[in-house]
Amino acid sequence: MSLPNSQPGPFARLAENLVFANRPLILVVFAIITVAMLFFASQLKVDAGFKKQVPLQHEYMQTFQDYELEFGGANRVLVAVVARDGDMLDQAFMATLENVTNDVINLDATDDARARSLFTPNVRFIEVVEDGLSGGNVIPQTFTPNVEGFTSTPEDFAQIRGNIIKANIVGRLVAKDFSGAMIWADLIPESDTNKLDYQQVANQFEAIRQKYEDENHSVHIIGFAKMVGDISDGARSVIKFFALTIAFTWLLLFLYSTSVKLASLTVAAALVSVVWMLGALQLMGFGIDPMNMLTPFLIFAIAVSHGEQMINRFRGEIFFGGLEEGTVEELRARAKDAVEPLEAARLSFRMLLVPGTVALLAGCIGFGAIMVIPIDMVRELAITATVGVALTILTDLVLLPVLLSYTRLRNLDRKREFRLRQLTRFDRIWAALSRLSKPTAALAVIAIGATVWFFAWQHGNKVMIGDAQKGVAELRPEARYNQDAVLISEKFALSVDILNVIAEAAPSACTTSYAAMELIDRFAWHMENVEGVEQVITLPAAAKIVNAGWNDGSVAWRVLPRDPDTLRQATQSFETDSGLLNADCSAMPITIFTSDHQATTIDRVVAAVKDFREENNAYTEGNLQVRLAEQAAQDPSFASDQVNLRLATGNVGVMAATNDTVRASEHTILYLLYAAVFLMCWLSFRNPLAALCVLLPLVLVTELGHSLMVELDIGMKVNTLCVVALGVGIGVDYGIYIFARMREAMLQGRTISESYFIALKTTGIAIFYTALTLAVGVAMWIFSDLKFQADMGIMLTFMFVVNMIAAIIFLPALCRWLLRPREKDDWVPKL
Repeated sequence: MSLPNSQPGPFARLAENLVFANRPLILVVFAIITVAMLFFASQLKVDAGFKKQVPLQHEYMQTFQDYELEFGGANRVLVAVVARDGDMLDQAFMATLENVTNDVINLDATDDARARSLFTPNVRFIEVVEDGLSGGNVIPQTFTPNVEGFTSTPEDFAQIRGNIIKANIVGRLVAKDFSGAMIWADLIPESDTNKLDYQQVANQFEAIRQKYEDENHSVHIIGFAKMVGDISDGARSVIKFFALTIAFTWLLLFLYSTSVKLASLTVAAALVSVVWMLGALQLMGFGIDPMNMLTPFLIFAIAVSHGEQMINRFRGEIFFGGLEEGTVEELRARAKDAVEPLEAARLSFRMLLVPGTVALLAGCIGFGAIMVIPIDMVRELAITATVGVALTILTDLVLLPVLLSYTRLRNLDRKREFRLRQLTRFDRIWAALSRLSKPTAALAVIAIGATVWFFAWQHGNKVMIGDAQKGVAELRPEARYNQDAVLISEKFALSVDILNVIAEAAPSACTTSYAAMELIDRFAWHMENVEGVEQVITLPAAAKIVNAGWNDGSVAWRVLPRDPDTLRQATQSFETDSGLLNADCSAMPITIFTSDHQATTIDRVVAAVKDFREENNAYTEGNLQVRLAEQAAQDPSFASDQVNLRLATGNVGVMAATNDTVRASEHTILYLLYAAVFLMCWLSFRNPLAALCVLLPLVLVTELGHSLMVELDIGMKVNTLCVVALGVGIGVDYGIYIFARMREAMLQGRTISESYFIALKTTGIAIFYTALTLAVGVAMWIFSDLKFQADMGIMLTFMFVVNMIAAIIFLPALCRWLLRPREKDDWVPKL
């Protein structure tokens, strides 16, 4: 028995005839495509890139790209060699440090010219001597700890210690307590012709650690490349979680359907979705980014949840010949109307084509909305996940019904009786919930929802943009990388978090423009007094020390000379490999070491930079050097003292740009998502108020999700922003399926309360199992080696479950007051 309103429209009729008239061909086509996609999926490789994870169009990243070749960027690896006995001044340690330095420099991915260590020639000292200034390498050429027959003396180490102090590198390249030393290794900038394999680079640095770490020395490595390597290693553990997810999902489906066939077919159709998505990823030329390894979980969970709706409808047709409503006696009497699997599959396809497609398109929108974030990694995630959900429309709404049409269940009578018990077991709960759709109760429910939303909105606004914790938030605190970062921060006076502000000026400004140098010097002093800034290194500060050296080392002369000749004398000894200036001194980095990279610290430091340059008229958009060159070409006598302070390079600059992008995109994404979901529901149900009934519970749960982030100390980053958007896009499924069932009943003249009871009775258990299936799929992540996966597992589990609860409780109350506020509803359930 089919429902009076179950006759398909023209499109649905065409789709139904096309699918079920060509079942063998469809199965063959799906099989061929799946085998091909499986082959392409097997070719996938982990693909992580530094520039993929940053917003390249942002002001700070424009600066980063302009000066990446001259000063390097944020893509630096730091290797600290530490003596376990606390004393680095012995021959064995120095031999190890020299070997580690050479091995790091010899890596193909490292930029030899920018590497810095006690054993590299660009680490020098300058001292005041009787004739003026003298300098040299910190490690004398005569000190060769790895040469056979060489034996060090106490005098050698006394000289090295003195040179280290003169070079002012204690806390930077040498530990404060002289227990270890650092190697700075900048990686060669990526380009179209040079693409770094970060997993390989990380493995090479790890091999260096394994080679030299022993009972006397420990090696500690941090940096983007090593972080990506550690995240990739942790992300590979998702394979075992994926296997567990499949097993748990199959078990839940079996418990729900009591059928091995139905459980297996649903899981198989979901796995086809995953295989197709991974194959499409390879065909589109993408790899799989470690941060995006959770996408297959989501596609699998989404496919299973929608497949669950299909088998739920299919069982209703083969058991009772239609919607599973009425008393037990009525349903038993309707058993004679049960249809064969082919007809049951057709009817299930017919009734779920529109709501299923709408729900999955809403999921596509959830993924697609995050494409507004101008970061390549996020756009890759959005594209591939959108394609994955779109493919799920084919596997769940075409492949699965065709497979079901060939499926004959054994022990049909016994399974029908089990379904009857399942349908009536929760009648009292459904009856109690249906009372929430009565006018007075509905008004109370809406008032409670509005109150909860208000307080959740207030609390959720406290969520921090960026990292809310120290260390790398993607890894657990006990991870080796985070432990290395803690040790390096403790041993060395400067943190590993650096913000470089590029001071642009006229060519030779450091030798001809006292005004420009003085402004940079004042800026450095201004930043040194900002909370969270540990030290600032600039060319003017170094020039003042040299100027004092030319004047018997007197502190009174530690000033910037106003005379151009004297200024030239104070700055001419600094080479470009010092990192303090470029070749013509038209760009001078101001290196700001921050205490950490928490969002509050970054915001405070960046705000201080902007305040100073605004007060001193020290910033204009674009590259100042280009404009000055054009003016100089027109007027050879042109001279300028102007300084342009450009934000920013260094890892803190990258984080600041990313945080800005998230801050600018956060509300835009949600508004776009809300608008798209509203429009889809409006077009499907042909009523804007019905669309509003589905949408408003999502808005409430989104704010509750923000509040949870505040409580768990999870910052709003690119990853978490994506998860919140996905939670909305997927969570709308519950409301769509419940309202679709209610609408069927309301079109037959049923009241809101009766329609709601029917919807819960026929789809309530399926909705519950759908939420449970989705939650189990992502809850496995909680046990991941990666903290960000665990955090996202908690977040999505919360959003999936709470979205289900919100849809069940708030949707009927909204329907009462938005759709039928004047309806006389005295319906009482017959239990």
